[in-house]
Amino acid sequence: MSAAAFRLGHVTLGGSFSSRNPHFERERAIAVYDLLEKNTFIPAGHDGGPYRLSLALAGAQLALHISTEAGAHVMSHFLSLAPFRRLLKDYILSCESFYDAMPGASPARFEAIDMGRRAIHNDAAEVLRERLAAKVLVDKDTARRLFTLIYVLLMRRSPIALSSSESQGAGPRHQLPRRGLITKDHSR
Repeated sequence: MSAAAFRLGHVTLGGSFSSRNPHFERERAIAVYDLLEKNTFIPAGHDGGPYRLSLALAGAQLALHISTEAGAHVMSHFLSLAPFRRLLKDYILSCESFYDAMPGASPARFEAIDMGRRAIHNDAAEVLRERLAAKVLVDKDTARRLFTLIYVLLMRRSPIALSSSESQGAGPRHQLPRRGLITKDHSR
């Protein structure tokens, strides 16, 4: 089977596609478009695709449901989001700074924020590659785009208040529940 067969041909996200924030929907649309344009996606022990991928949240886990283009089930894999908590929190903050800076930041300030955001994104993509390696091999760019989709899925969640000390220091706009999901208060 050729290398072209080990790719994603279709990607869906579980849950509602409408968001109160156009930035999230823009991020989703760009990530899906770029992912479908070029990706490497090799499920362990399978002869080739192209593949269909459905991403959804299942409690504190990311559910990856993989099938062939014809719909034959290849595998379902549930990935804990706990290893991504710190990276996701940092990424959320950097994205907010990025979008807040868009209207009036100096080019140097905007570039510094963007470089920080990209560095966090790269780190998270590498963690994702490592966590998926036993089940699905992906290249760096595919991992980056998949991380963007994880971010979008998590940001669509309703705000959940914490009753523990974990919320200390998270600020009023971001809260990380114990079960490992990222939430955001959109009421600002």
